[in-house]
Amino acid sequence: MTSEVLDVLIVGAGAAGMMCAAAAGKRGRSVLVVDHARDPGEKIRISGGGRCNFTNLGCGPHAFLGENPRFAASALSRYTQHDFIALVNRYGIGWHEKTLGQLFCDDSAKAIVALLVRELKGAGATLSLGTSVETVEDGPDGGFAVTLSDGRRLAVAALVLATGGKSIPKMGATSWAYDTARSFGLRVTDTRPALVPLTFETGLLERLKPLAGVAQPDAVVKAGAGRFREGVLFTHRGLSGPAVLQVSSYWREGEAIEVDLAPDLDLGTVLKARKRAAGRQGVVTALAEALPRRLAERVAEEAEATGTLADQPDARLAALGEAVNRWRVKPVGSEGYRTAEVTLGGVATDELNQKTLEARRRPGLFVIGEAVDITGWLGGYNFQWAWSSGWAAGQAC
Repeated sequence: MTSEVLDVLIVGAGAAGMMCAAAAGKRGRSVLVVDHARDPGEKIRISGGGRCNFTNLGCGPHAFLGENPRFAASALSRYTQHDFIALVNRYGIGWHEKTLGQLFCDDSAKAIVALLVRELKGAGATLSLGTSVETVEDGPDGGFAVTLSDGRRLAVAALVLATGGKSIPKMGATSWAYDTARSFGLRVTDTRPALVPLTFETGLLERLKPLAGVAQPDAVVKAGAGRFREGVLFTHRGLSGPAVLQVSSYWREGEAIEVDLAPDLDLGTVLKARKRAAGRQGVVTALAEALPRRLAERVAEEAEATGTLADQPDARLAALGEAVNRWRVKPVGSEGYRTAEVTLGGVATDELNQKTLEARRRPGLFVIGEAVDITGWLGGYNFQWAWSSGWAAGQAC
């Protein structure tokens, strides 16, 4: 059976893959994008509550993790957040900034998917959905021999791995990019769920059960080298919310996290001063000035602080402050890939050319987006890495 000859085969019709297809197509390359999903850009569609947090104004290497986060600098500096914003503006897609530089579509995230599909098709690339790769082998001329699930056989000069990581398997996420990279001799770092809620052991959950659904919009959470000030949310399984999702990328099993639930107050000092000024005020009422009422009740109950402030010795008020400002808790795990927004780890950056994303030991093989050991913070950083790495590879594949 005769093979169809192509310049570039991109496996994965997500953010990075479609960006790469458009960039390569604009260079006159013959490009085919395949994906086993029925629709392109499914993670884009569901992201940001359906409005796609498509980039961040403050994007830079400081907001990424991996063995060598500086690896991301080249692509991020050559195709920046401002370049993608300009593309969004060119398509007339309305957007707005939320907090911390996060940019969202005014309307549906589907507008970003439609933009990418139009870009790649306008560049002459072809999109084949509901199609997976059956086999990939070295081709006789230094390229790749590929068999697709629809029976087609391809001879391609460049193969781009853009299928992402293991996060959200119900949407079809697999380890295909890692497995394929390994088959060509590339090293893959350990992978784990990232930007994911953390879970507690059964006894602690029982004690915190009344707090399920309670949010504290301003808190500081620390884990390892990570420190983030955003909201936290108590769940029936543990802790979630933006600050917790952020530090989950830094947390490791067996370690505690530290939570400051009132970061602008030295609560122990405040309570002791309030005791002298208004000792008849109830402990819970005083705590509720800084915390949600249910959380204030739980903190007071844990400290066995009942009655008024005047009823409490200073040592107990100091302990209450410590419980709020420096709550140390040891998660037992995370909710895993089922709810993780991204995968931490991936194809090792020392295996790839920083400028082109091409494998050093296998010319013609490119790895982009989430499949690379580059993981961003919550807030549009991972999408920007997809746009930047996809564009960079598209200039070279």
